[in-house]
Amino acid sequence: MAREKGSVSIHTENIFPIIKKWLYSDKDIFVRELVSNAADAISKLKKLVDIGEADIDKDTKFVIKVVINKDDKTIRIEDNGIGMTEEEVKKYINQIAFSGAREFFERYKDKTDESQIIGHFGLGFYSAFMVSKKVQIDTLSYMKEAKAVRWISEDGTGYELDDSDRSERGTTVTLYVADDSLEFLDEFTMRNILEKYFAFLPYEIYLEDASKKSGKEDEKEEQSKPVNDTNPLWLKKPKDCTEEEYKEFYKKVFHDFNDPLFWIHLDVEYPFNLKGILYFPKLKHEFDTLEGQIKLYYNQVFVADNIKEIIPEFLLLLKGVLDCPDLPLNVSRSFLQNDGYVKKLSAHITKKVGDKLISLYENERENYNRYWDDIHPFVKYGCMREEKFYDRVKDIVVFKTINGEYVTLKEYLEKNKEKHKDKVYYVSDEKQQAQYVKLFKENNIDAVILPSLIDNHFITFLEMKENSVKFCRVDSDLSDGIKDEASKTDEATEKAQLESMEKLFREMLNNDKLKIKLENLKNTSVSAVLLFSEYSRRIRDMSRMFGGTDAGAMFPEDQTLVLNKSNNLIQSLLKIKDCEDRKEDVKLICLQVYDLALMGHRQLEPEALEKFIERSNQILERLAAV
Repeated sequence: MAREKGSVSIHTENIFPIIKKWLYSDKDIFVRELVSNAADAISKLKKLVDIGEADIDKDTKFVIKVVINKDDKTIRIEDNGIGMTEEEVKKYINQIAFSGAREFFERYKDKTDESQIIGHFGLGFYSAFMVSKKVQIDTLSYMKEAKAVRWISEDGTGYELDDSDRSERGTTVTLYVADDSLEFLDEFTMRNILEKYFAFLPYEIYLEDASKKSGKEDEKEEQSKPVNDTNPLWLKKPKDCTEEEYKEFYKKVFHDFNDPLFWIHLDVEYPFNLKGILYFPKLKHEFDTLEGQIKLYYNQVFVADNIKEIIPEFLLLLKGVLDCPDLPLNVSRSFLQNDGYVKKLSAHITKKVGDKLISLYENERENYNRYWDDIHPFVKYGCMREEKFYDRVKDIVVFKTINGEYVTLKEYLEKNKEKHKDKVYYVSDEKQQAQYVKLFKENNIDAVILPSLIDNHFITFLEMKENSVKFCRVDSDLSDGIKDEASKTDEATEKAQLESMEKLFREMLNNDKLKIKLENLKNTSVSAVLLFSEYSRRIRDMSRMFGGTDAGAMFPEDQTLVLNKSNNLIQSLLKIKDCEDRKEDVKLICLQVYDLALMGHRQLEPEALEKFIERSNQILERLAAV
């Protein structure tokens, strides 16, 4: 053929700068596009063979080679796929934005499946110019009597077309790498990119470093191995996969040495084609929930991590792989189209996850309870973010109690309805609230443990959903079961005692806003407990969480000091509170009782702790003098 020169036909004004600077924001995308094109070329040829439109050696092994050469600063991507004729090169390469995949589909629409065709060069090919000062294509079509063609362009807008010396069917794209992109000539860098995008491509990919004249034996062996696994676990039927295979796949893909708790194997063919595996990882600490990773694939080609349009936000707390050949991608294979379809896909994934949790709860309750400490942040977050997910799993949300049991909200309310009706008592810090937990346990009253950051939001969410239910922390309200109703005195005496004690403690503590209660608690060893308003504490917590710098000033604590009339010290205080010669003793007792109650709730501030220690020494000295 006569050498031909010309300009690339651009259908959209100034599209080339857009391709380089916007469409492909990550520079290594050029590897994904060119290797994907090579895979597409093989897929097309295999399809033509299947329908009798092409005749090739039945023992043909389809492979893709990526050859880097530091000496001449080139990268070659080679395939033995469908190849192109001169006319096809002019059509698919010279006319940017012409969809080769569309024409191929129209031509064979009755004999093939459009979902198997990503695209034929087109815009994706031009990502090569992100890293190249010159690009060369050598291609030979599968068609009989076809001649090899060479296409060269130094800027992506002009080209030369000539004969090629290529003798084997397929295509080689050679990139003459620009000086600002020489890092892609490094074997380690290129291997990482290939493993990132093509760890599971269905055709073997080999990476070669042509600049290595005589490598070591282990280097030779490395180059003779494909960089990818052509049959990932998600392509197998769930019934054919072993527990060990699931665990090994998880560790390999996510580089996690710990076994996952359990997993969901998705194998959907209708109403869309979706395969994948979602893993529930074991958490080392609560903030592990921020480190989920869902890898999205398109026909075994990696697209991106954590694409929120497809994967419901709460599922991003998990780890997994999803492969959706029906995914509506545009030419860059990164941006989603067809919003309605994507929403259906997202809803289906949510349903499958809910079904798995329900199945575990109903059929493996013991395991479900064992998993709960790890999965509860995910479930709670999902309930708050997805209305349909909440409706699906609300009856299997469980709570661990202070007695080590796992109960649903319904089970807890039913068990405790005689003692506190629709109140749910909870503990946020077992150590800090140990005194209150002890009171509850001693009186056979149950409370649930809600220690996580997400629980503050979740209990508010549940109170909105379950209108009659009210969550109260164990230090915000005393259950009637803790009080000794039989020990009550007459009403007039009680009122007088309360007024005098309220006046006394406010004066001794110099706090005119402190509320005082007198109760006969069943536990006689406790002199007093402090209660903090559930509402004011939640407001303070929320303010701190959202960056409030002075939550204490804006939302002061609403404190109530409950004095235990069943306690000997409080009984003695009631007797001596008006004695003139015992004023100093009364003050010491009031301050000490308050600080002891406060220490049952939280640590004392340094200044308060210093005064507490000094006062304790004074009390001991007085006892020693006696």
